[in-house]
Amino acid sequence: MNNRIITISREFGSGGRTIGKKVAERLGIPCYDSELLQKIAEESGFTESYIKDAGEYTPSEFLSSVFSNRALGPTNEDRLWEIQYRLIQDLAKKGPCVIVGRCADYILKDKADCLRVFIHASMEYRAERIVKVYGEREESPMQRLQDKDKRRAAYHRFYTGMKWGHAENYHICLDSGELGIEKCVEMISGLF
Repeated sequence: MNNRIITISREFGSGGRTIGKKVAERLGIPCYDSELLQKIAEESGFTESYIKDAGEYTPSEFLSSVFSNRALGPTNEDRLWEIQYRLIQDLAKKGPCVIVGRCADYILKDKADCLRVFIHASMEYRAERIVKVYGEREESPMQRLQDKDKRRAAYHRFYTGMKWGHAENYHICLDSGELGIEKCVEMISGLF
């Protein structure tokens, strides 16, 4: 197979980003995560922080139509989605790579040589991990996890019409809390 692509979707705190980077390192191929944000920023003129936030906050359909002027044309978020969509397709055409997040699983769903992966873990594992990786915050770790996952799911559903995290949308779903980061890396790399 030419141009083998791996997309990694993940629950917040499950280690999906880390797994994606390690898979790419092991396979000697590029990993696009924050690099993708940089490319979208360059093309759109928006800051990376705005793009990151816009990729996780999706207004309800009612609020979207009332406050976003969608009736007058595409919103900034819609323009970012179009740029993101095209950039991910272009990256997939360039050659083998790992793409973390940004709805790449949906964008490349019809690509025969694309392995779609979802990484998840228990709330307890993820809560412990985010405190260790990102530090303590005022908000409880459980609340941070729920909020972030809820925003990711809403964004994914808004732009794709698919249910984020549902097994039928992926080739493989791995529990990083049970398997461990390294075992997930090994399993995904073995399917390349």
